[in-house]
Amino acid sequence: MELRVLKYFLAVAREENITRAAALLHVTQPTLSRQLMQLEAELGVKLFRRSRHSIVLTPEGLLLRRRAQEIVDLAGKAERELAGGDAPLTGEVAIGCGETRNMEALARMIAAFQTRYPDVRFDIYTAVADDVKERIANGTLDMGLLVEPVEFDAYNYVRMPLRERWCVLMRSDAPLAQKACIAPADLAGQRVIIPGRPSVRNELEHWLGDAYDSVRVVATCNLSYSNRAILVANGMGLSLTHEFDNGDSRLCLRPITPELANTSVLVWPKDQALSPAVSRFVAHIKNTLQA
Repeated sequence: MELRVLKYFLAVAREENITRAAALLHVTQPTLSRQLMQLEAELGVKLFRRSRHSIVLTPEGLLLRRRAQEIVDLAGKAERELAGGDAPLTGEVAIGCGETRNMEALARMIAAFQTRYPDVRFDIYTAVADDVKERIANGTLDMGLLVEPVEFDAYNYVRMPLRERWCVLMRSDAPLAQKACIAPADLAGQRVIIPGRPSVRNELEHWLGDAYDSVRVVATCNLSYSNRAILVANGMGLSLTHEFDNGDSRLCLRPITPELANTSVLVWPKDQALSPAVSRFVAHIKNTLQA
């Protein structure tokens, strides 16, 4: 498979139309159609279902789209990393981030780094922890900002400065809003939205203890704070969430008791060569946190 042909394939998958894709790629429609048929012959599968007006991916095409995008992204990343030579530091640092207050600390460190190395570009990808870890493993991300618990066998890491305190997000007119903090028994019989990540759910179930069986879990939610706030504001229930800056007057946050908090870590792969830009950024992070 040639990189050029994978780019053709991705363009057709995105446009769902040969004519539009050919125009965007600046190739003729017969040339593009022939390249796609050759790719299908090479792989021995049908990648598209064709009709008079559109072209859509088969299950095999959907699988190839994911892998093709990873390959194209990695190729582009390699080109950017190797382009610098003896010139000022260039390249890209790709970081996957969950939702965490420590993103503010990371953003300040990125800004300070770019002041010194303005030609280094950052690619910030927001996703749940499992997605971030998968992308670190396949090389499309260099680093990940993750909320613990995290298995560290495959990573080097630094611990970020802020603790992520668990709270209950609720409407300001909810009866529980009168309380200064929320205990497990307060949630008995309540409609509650909880995180979807299994390890985090286990932590919260342990905190709820005997009250867990009487909590009405009405939804799980991985990201984002804004979506949880919309659900709560519209009467979906309460939400267990990490503390965040709430700018919605309809809502309020109350800490839970006994207190439950997590730390966040910035991780990168062990035993793997880092690009000059990533290596320099890791050193910058370590120096900043030590200071």
